[in-house]
Amino acid sequence: MQSCEISSDSTDDPLSSGLPRNRQPRIVIIGAGLAGLSAAKTLLEKGFTNVTILEASDHIGGRVQSIKLDHATFELGATWIHGSNGNPIYHLAEDNGLLEETTDGERSIGRISLYSKNGVAHYLTNSGQRIPKDLVEEFSDLYNEVYNLTQEFFQNGKPVNAESQNSVGVFTRDVVRKRIKDDSDDSETTKRLKLAMIQQYLKVESCESSSHSMDDVSLSEFGEWTEIPGAHHVIPYGFIKIVELLSCSIPKSVIQMCKPVKCIHWNRSIQKQIEGVADHNNDQGEDKGYPVFVECEDYEFIPADHVIVTTSLGVLKKCHETLFHPSLPEDKVLAIEKLGISTTDKIFLEFEEPFWSPECNSIQFVWEDEAESESLTYPEGMWFRKICSFDVLYPPERYGYVLSGWICGEEALIMEKCDDETVAETCTELLRKFTEVWSLRG
Repeated sequence: MQSCEISSDSTDDPLSSGLPRNRQPRIVIIGAGLAGLSAAKTLLEKGFTNVTILEASDHIGGRVQSIKLDHATFELGATWIHGSNGNPIYHLAEDNGLLEETTDGERSIGRISLYSKNGVAHYLTNSGQRIPKDLVEEFSDLYNEVYNLTQEFFQNGKPVNAESQNSVGVFTRDVVRKRIKDDSDDSETTKRLKLAMIQQYLKVESCESSSHSMDDVSLSEFGEWTEIPGAHHVIPYGFIKIVELLSCSIPKSVIQMCKPVKCIHWNRSIQKQIEGVADHNNDQGEDKGYPVFVECEDYEFIPADHVIVTTSLGVLKKCHETLFHPSLPEDKVLAIEKLGISTTDKIFLEFEEPFWSPECNSIQFVWEDEAESESLTYPEGMWFRKICSFDVLYPPERYGYVLSGWICGEEALIMEKCDDETVAETCTELLRKFTEVWSLRG
């Protein structure tokens, strides 16, 4: 973000275009997540020395938060490196030996990530029945076939009909249901189980898309997302190692922690109003013609030639109207407001002994009474119904006997209001119901 015009015939570096010859451009980066750290690292390597990162929290890494419990590292935030071919994070981890201990058992193929591609997912009903593996495979093939159809609307410019309401959830539910009901080879019992599985798959897809419901996801644009080819990987010593690699070459003086930004005054909007700017580099802003001033919550104004904003979409949605002065151009405002993002939460449960069989890599919850449901929204007291599954953390020699549950959307926010004991007991009771291991204790 800057207000300098860049001439098309300039041979100078564009970041320095229009600046006095006696100084380097002043670059301020908002956010010390992976994007902010990567930007700073790249700029410093390219010879730009006047770089500052402003981080609102007391830690770097953004949504990467690895914590050490006993002998294992658990990820509160980002967990997987999704895809390997051409993925810079994968190559950074591979080049530095972070994936050296990752076995085939810790890799996941396809859209849905697991902690192990070995073993099988157990699909259980709320009556304690395990759905036969061949039935699960039949349904999975059908669902994936329809999923591929959802990609065609964007990728092939296929028109969206009115019945689908331009909704991935509505389209998927309608098409899959019709095919199940039209299948003359299946018994009514089999059809009923497959119909109930639709909602479970859509819950998983909602977690993958970080949406409250796939009903809210645009069918016409869904195919724009492309998956990076290759397996999904975990980092045994924690995703925080990526953060450490990115930050190790960045001088500590570059990063200001606990420095929330109040407003970015750009396009020279307040330059004339500021006679002297007290910032940590002791620059005098007006004399040097800075086009941008970053106003912090502690009342400090930091001058800049360029500002790189790496905050999350959620933050931009919440405060873009007050964060930028003047307001962002209409096309950027529309992009922020129209793009959707919701909450996806993890739930870790530790057990003294495993109650699941050795080949089980996840427990998937299928509610039989949702066979004809049209919504993925639940009353406040039924938030646990949005939990789609619990994955087995693998290998047990590293993690112990731990399950990782997934929940998203409004129900995740409701869960966050509960204390840990309530969440643990509710989830344990859910597992008792579906596994019929009534003696189960967390």
